[in-house]
Amino acid sequence: MLPEDEKPRLAVPDQMQAAAAMKIDRAGWAVSAYAKYDRAAVMRIARAVAEAAHGAAQHYAEWAVRETGMGVVEHKRLKNELSAHPLVDFHAETDLVNPRVDPARKMVEVPKPAGVILALTPATNPVSTLYYKTILAVLSRNAIIFSPHPLARQCCRDAAARLEAAAVAAGAPSGLIQCIEEPSVPLVQTLMASPKVAVILATGGGPMVRAAYSSGNPAIGVGPGNAPVYIDPSADQALAAQRIVESKSFDNSVLCTNESVLLTLDENRQRFERALRAAGAHLLNEAEVARLRDWLFPDGHLNTASVGKSAVWIAQQVGIRVVPSTRVLIAAVERAGIEEPLTREKLCPVLALMSVGSFERAAGVAQMILRMSGAGHSAAYHGEDAQQALDFASALSVYRVVVNAPCSQGAAGFATHLAPSFMIGTGYSGRSSVGENIGPQHLVHWTRLAWNSDASVPFGDFSAVRAPFEGPDGSSRPPTPRTPPPQAAESGLDRDLLRQLILQELRQLTGGQP
Repeated sequence: MLPEDEKPRLAVPDQMQAAAAMKIDRAGWAVSAYAKYDRAAVMRIARAVAEAAHGAAQHYAEWAVRETGMGVVEHKRLKNELSAHPLVDFHAETDLVNPRVDPARKMVEVPKPAGVILALTPATNPVSTLYYKTILAVLSRNAIIFSPHPLARQCCRDAAARLEAAAVAAGAPSGLIQCIEEPSVPLVQTLMASPKVAVILATGGGPMVRAAYSSGNPAIGVGPGNAPVYIDPSADQALAAQRIVESKSFDNSVLCTNESVLLTLDENRQRFERALRAAGAHLLNEAEVARLRDWLFPDGHLNTASVGKSAVWIAQQVGIRVVPSTRVLIAAVERAGIEEPLTREKLCPVLALMSVGSFERAAGVAQMILRMSGAGHSAAYHGEDAQQALDFASALSVYRVVVNAPCSQGAAGFATHLAPSFMIGTGYSGRSSVGENIGPQHLVHWTRLAWNSDASVPFGDFSAVRAPFEGPDGSSRPPTPRTPPPQAAESGLDRDLLRQLILQELRQLTGGQP
């Protein structure tokens, strides 16, 4: 017999950890039912979620700015709206539900949803990212659990509950869309390592994205942006400057797709600078650049107080006088790379400007900037020389180059025909597994039935074969989902969950015996 003080004791489970584990279980129940819905039901639910998102776009724009202190309400509303109906419309013809039969290749492909998705959302774009990832999950028949940035947890929690209610009202199983109420680093790390999580969608700071990759679960993450922009003398300088200033000032530059360093030729510099001033930019003198550098990058690291703040607010902090209508601060620099912090990513309306002697030199400097930060992400070109635009793209380690359009919106698919996205895949150059804008297709894998390629071996007859949906008579009505486990009360755990946790603890203490 063991002494009394050495006998194993029943450990009281951490309530937040246990509640989060229960959310994963509820999501598992939900996705097992939702995976059997047909495409008509899936699209109906997606449309209902988009309508709920659109209707609350202004509400959550105001809430996000109030809670985080970042960005511009009007611009956040627009991002929220673009992450609703337009996102569903863009993917409306992408069928991720029905099997695909290819008689020519004697192959049948059956879509398999990932399962339970854990989604991390940033403070910079909290609700628009939540909207976007929710619709991706719904379109791909997955369940999703959000772990929001602590600075935006309240607006994200409320938004997730609103979208979940809309989905359930449209026929979705309960538990399809959930949110962690009190996110913390230890809790998120535990969730990321859960064997019940199928994939992690990581949008946030570099350390959190790296943690997702090292969790042991599949993860799709995105690296930092730091877009270099070349403005050729052939460009309409006034139009290029207008696009750049509008893009960089959009939502006070919290999008990772925003412009970072402007590059032009020496011969074109004065023309371009005049255009920038006319577009609402303030060009700093040498002394002002030095003060801005010291304030924006103390000890070589970005001052996080600047993120999502206006150009006027930043100028006030630095002690620079600007007119109230100033939209962007322009800092002229002589070099790019590690020695010049102003050529790093800046999630605020501050741009570095550098002129060089040739296009080839500009492309070389742009690639130097990307090697420091932003590899695999985005760049922009303004000009009318198609060959030059192609050469610029070929010289850079990025997977999207926006041409004659605002980079913030263009790289995210809202001013170009790229896929609309709040996850910009940075590919191998940016240490990511995906090099395109992330969409619902990245959350589905396909089981392939491959027949013998020998022409003498017949292919199967699929004319009367039905897809494995459980709607009555194969109709578009969804099956009745299994009853999910009850939710945890806000004050603690419910009795059924506590009983399950105690039984699990007892099994561990007795070596797995009942």
